[in-house]
Amino acid sequence: MATPTQDPPEGPTTGRAEDPAKNPTQDPPAGGPAHDPAEERAADAAPVPVVPVPSRAPARSLPRELGSWASITWFLVPALVLFLVFVLAPIAVAVHTSFFKWGGIGSMDDFVGLENYARLFADQIFLGDMGRGLYLIVLSITVQLPFALFTAVLLNQRLRGRAVYRMVFFAPYILSEVVTAVLFTMIFLPGDGMADHLAGALGLEGLRGTWLADPSTVMPTLFVVMTWKYFGFHMMLLLAGLQSIPREVLDAASIDGAGAWQRFRYVTLPLLGPTIRISVFLSVIGAIQLFDLVWVMTAGGPNHSSETMAISMFQFGFKRYQVGYASAISVVLFMISLVFSLFYQRYVLRRDLSGAVTVGGGR
Repeated sequence: MATPTQDPPEGPTTGRAEDPAKNPTQDPPAGGPAHDPAEERAADAAPVPVVPVPSRAPARSLPRELGSWASITWFLVPALVLFLVFVLAPIAVAVHTSFFKWGGIGSMDDFVGLENYARLFADQIFLGDMGRGLYLIVLSITVQLPFALFTAVLLNQRLRGRAVYRMVFFAPYILSEVVTAVLFTMIFLPGDGMADHLAGALGLEGLRGTWLADPSTVMPTLFVVMTWKYFGFHMMLLLAGLQSIPREVLDAASIDGAGAWQRFRYVTLPLLGPTIRISVFLSVIGAIQLFDLVWVMTAGGPNHSSETMAISMFQFGFKRYQVGYASAISVVLFMISLVFSLFYQRYVLRRDLSGAVTVGGGR
C-alpha cells in the first residue's frame, strides 16, 4: 500500500521567499545589485544632457576655391599696380635721387651720399620752415578746431535756417585752394583791398598794406585764410559726430540733474572723442603739407617768412634746379608725415580702431 507524500515542515530555512520590496533589510538576490524604485523614477525623470556636435563646414571644391582667388586677384591687382606706380615708385625715386647732386637734366653720376641731408638740417631757412609748420599746427589745434566745434554745437540746435548756415559755412571748403588764394590776394591788396578799408574804418591804420608784406603779420594772415577755408570741413565732421550721439543719453543726464555745461563736458565731449581725434589728425597733416594756398598768395615771401617745407621743395626743385637737394626735402617731409601718422594711430587712435582692426588672427 502506497504511503502519501508529506509536505516538508516549515522552518526558518525552508520558508517561502519574501518580496524584497516588503523587506528592505533582506540581502539582494544573487545575480545582480538591488534596484530602488525611487532611484529608478528619479533617473527616468532626469533630463539627458545634450552634447553639441560641432558642425563641419562643407568642403569647398577646388574649382570654387580657384574662382574665389581669381575674383580677389581681379579686383586687387589694378589697385596694387596704381599704388606701386604712383606711390611706392616715386618714393623710391626720391630716395635714390636724394643721394646725388643732380640738376634734373642728364645722368645722375655725382654721388654725394648724405651730404644733401647734412646741408638740409644745417640750413636755417629749412629749420624755419619746420618752425612755421609747427606754428600752423598749434594754431589749427587751439583755434581752428575749437571754433569749428563751437559752430557745430551751435548748428546742432533747433535754429531757424540752420541748413542755410551749414551750407554757407561749408561752401569755402568746396572752392579750390587756388581760387581761395586769388580771392584773398584781392582782399588783402594794399591800398584798395577790402581788408585795408576795414582796418581804416576800425582805426587800425597800422595794419593797412602790411597783411602779406610784413614778416610779422604774414603768417597770422595766412592762418586766417586757412581757417576760413577749412573750418567748414571740420565743422561738418563734428556735426556728424554730434548727430550720432543718442538723444536718450543726454536726456538721462538731464534727468540726473546735469546742466547744459555738464552734459557737454561729461557726455558730449567723451562721445565726440573719436571725431575730434580724426579732425586733429587731418589738421596736422594738412599743416605739414601746406603748399598751394601759400604759393599763390605769397610764394613764401617776404624774405622766406611764409615759406613751408613744401614751398622749399618746389623752390629748389623747379626754380633752382637742385633736384637732389629738393628730393632730400621731400624725403624728410614724407618721413615726418609717416612717423606722425604711425605714432598717432598707435597711441591716439588705438582705442578707436580696436573694434575695426584685428591683429594676429583676431586676437
